[in-house]
Amino acid sequence: MKPVVLILIALCFSLFSCQDKPLKDKKASIPKVEKRALDGLVIAYYVNDSIKTKFQYYKEQDALVTKKQKVFQAELQRRNKELENYVQRNDEKARSGLLSQNEIAQIQQKAQQMEQSLMQYQQVQGAKIEEETMTKLEAISKKIEVLGKQYCEKHNIDILLIHGDGGQLNYINSSMDITEEFIIFLNENQSKIEKDLN
Repeated sequence: MKPVVLILIALCFSLFSCQDKPLKDKKASIPKVEKRALDGLVIAYYVNDSIKTKFQYYKEQDALVTKKQKVFQAELQRRNKELENYVQRNDEKARSGLLSQNEIAQIQQKAQQMEQSLMQYQQVQGAKIEEETMTKLEAISKKIEVLGKQYCEKHNIDILLIHGDGGQLNYINSSMDITEEFIIFLNENQSKIEKDLN
């Protein structure tokens, strides 16, 4: 026999043998999910950006972090200006011929040390402020989550969504908006958050 005929015969056998295998039962792969009635389901949402502007505790913590960031930036600018002034002053002296080669080398070494110190300050202090900010935000978020659960239990809300720019909700009817009421609840229960976070 020719090789082509042998290949065709082998192909036919493999096709027929595949058809003999039983297919999996499609019903077996369907998950068993208990259907529940959605009558009376209460869904509400709050606007996340409003937490930042109207929740008093959040505003206080944000102000503290912002103040530290401003102090950090001011110190960074002061050190940078000090380095620039040092280099400029000594550059003028060097151009005027008032410095020896040894003094120029010492000035360059000191300028490098000042620059390294500036970079180290920027990295270390910047990382501390960033870490503190993230820690505070995470703690506040967890407390809002706990208070959100309490709020939902108190007002029989089944699902409380967070709405905001870049979120997963494209549209939600404004009749479900409880932002103002929820923020009032958060502000009334602010002491619970303060006690747990401090």
